[in-house]
Amino acid sequence: MVDARAGLRIGLNKGGQEYNRGIMNITRRESLAGAIALFCELGATKVQARAGVKGEPSSPREDPSAESGSATGLESRGGAQSGAASGAQGAERGGADLVFKHDLPNISMDDWEVTVSTVDYAPGRVGKVHHHSGFVLAYVLEGNIVTKISGQEERTYKQGEMFYEPPGSTHEVGRNPSETQPAKLLALIFAKKGAQLTMPGPA
Repeated sequence: MVDARAGLRIGLNKGGQEYNRGIMNITRRESLAGAIALFCELGATKVQARAGVKGEPSSPREDPSAESGSATGLESRGGAQSGAASGAQGAERGGADLVFKHDLPNISMDDWEVTVSTVDYAPGRVGKVHHHSGFVLAYVLEGNIVTKISGQEERTYKQGEMFYEPPGSTHEVGRNPSETQPAKLLALIFAKKGAQLTMPGPA
């Protein structure tokens, strides 16, 4: 394993503009674990705000085994499975529910970064076919979103659910099935620094 260091760029995109929270050099493991922790906190805060709950959202990061499980998930497909399993066990002990578990690509992430952005789906909005550099983890913050990724079945993702776009895949369908209610997702795009993150058409 190459003990390289990668950057983590956390930016929130809204209205076509990007706001960078900060840039720091951290390890690839910390980059993935930190990004996932970020969107979990944002999702929990969103849910608490809708429920009128005050205070800090609970996080499975309080359990060291959960953090360790998430961090080791990048080494290989086998490591991803064991890391996710450890994270799930830690989440159960911490009283949290498992949201998502999936193998990660067995690729080098030297000189990569993660960009975190929100994507708004107005009522009835139908997104265009597109693809991304690297791979994507997406978490539904609000409403329902119908999604079809190449090689996967089309399905409706509800608030609190998430999906994965592997390297080389195409986002074939993305739409808000409601004509009255908006929807929103949080997208984490993992890609090489300087790469164009989103391109029109199939991969």
